[in-house]
Amino acid sequence: MKVKEVAEKLGLTVISGVNGLENEISMGYSSDLLSDVMGSAQSGDIWITLQTHKNVMAIASLKDLSAVILVKGFTPDPDMEEQSNEENIPVLGTTEDTFTINGKLFNLLNQ
Repeated sequence: MKVKEVAEKLGLTVISGVNGLENEISMGYSSDLLSDVMGSAQSGDIWITLQTHKNVMAIASLKDLSAVILVKGFTPDPDMEEQSNEENIPVLGTTEDTFTINGKLFNLLNQ
């Protein structure tokens, strides 16, 4: 499923990285520890986090992640948003908490 489809179906706000909305999502990964994501996330995952700094994009790029979802109304720092646009890795936003968006994403990807 493409990032654009997930954003539409889950009511996510596209904050940045619009050129990556056609990226394919294989599964999701949820963590706020960068080292955990670096060690365990897989290429094509969509990452759910509340971290908003540019190191998130460095990890997302290194792991070839499809997109990042920021929870609880968090917004990216300006340098994160800039790097998202440069890397074509969308940053999406939701006001929902991590537990809720994880469940919705899981159900959507496993239909």
